[in-house]
Amino acid sequence: MSVFTTVSSDDLAPFLKRYSLGQLVDIKGIAAGVTNTNYFVTTTHGKYVLTLFETLRADELPYYVNLMVHLGQHGIAIAAPIANLSGEYIDELNGKPTLLVPCLPGAVTDSPNAAQCAQVGEMLAQMHLAAASYSGQMANPRGPQWWSATAHDMYPFMGEAEAALLHAEVQLQSQHKFDQLPRGVIHADLFRDNALMNGDLVGGFIDFYYACNDILLYDLAITLNDWCVLPDGDIDAERAQAMLAGYQSVRPLTTDEVADWPIMLRAAALRFWVSRLLDFHKPAAGEMTFAKDPGHFQRVIEHHKQRSDFWLS
Repeated sequence: MSVFTTVSSDDLAPFLKRYSLGQLVDIKGIAAGVTNTNYFVTTTHGKYVLTLFETLRADELPYYVNLMVHLGQHGIAIAAPIANLSGEYIDELNGKPTLLVPCLPGAVTDSPNAAQCAQVGEMLAQMHLAAASYSGQMANPRGPQWWSATAHDMYPFMGEAEAALLHAEVQLQSQHKFDQLPRGVIHADLFRDNALMNGDLVGGFIDFYYACNDILLYDLAITLNDWCVLPDGDIDAERAQAMLAGYQSVRPLTTDEVADWPIMLRAAALRFWVSRLLDFHKPAAGEMTFAKDPGHFQRVIEHHKQRSDFWLS
């Protein structure tokens, strides 16, 4: 989440008249993240998040928006979209498609504990089960074909040793298709900054705009690689075990999933190593943007390569 498109109070006040949300009190840009423009909007009725989509067109949004509505109807802790007075979830502001959602209870945690990791794991599994009845279909736009092509574009920006490591990881993943693993709707970006924690409970999952249909285990690996990571890129065993136990209390992993878990952790780290390289070396222009350290996920992969205990009993 960043600010690429500027929205003023004068822009927003007439826009809010299309909603039953009261009068504008304050608007503040959200700097974290890298994809869409986001603002906190405070009105006389409450506090909301306004998203302006920088790359997705209005006709590309229904998969994500309808998924959020579906999950909210099934009791998953998310910020369900707010419809305007015409009954439409997707609106437009300053030439960009927009979405309004309520602010959820809780806050982003930078240092999650084991209890919080367990709750995130459990809610992620509940989300996977609830989304099984969602009829929308969206192939993962940042899957193996994307990371292979993007990595090729990144090699010229990298040192020889780092480029060789990245190439080796891409080649390794090309040998694993995971066709036997359970698939469904995944969040695909459930980092700590995309979940709000209300104490040890999940206040809500946010930012579903990388959601797609893919391997459920991949979603769990993405989540664990962020929530349970240590500053040096290693994984905290206590938090990892708690997250896996929480997830499996709802959806036990299959024998095939357990067998593929080590390589899937590396696949999840590879995807974000490549995307961070892209954001770092070819950043999008924006008023307030934030590019994260691409070397972080290189270190995560290096630790995964060295370990023998993957926290699954």
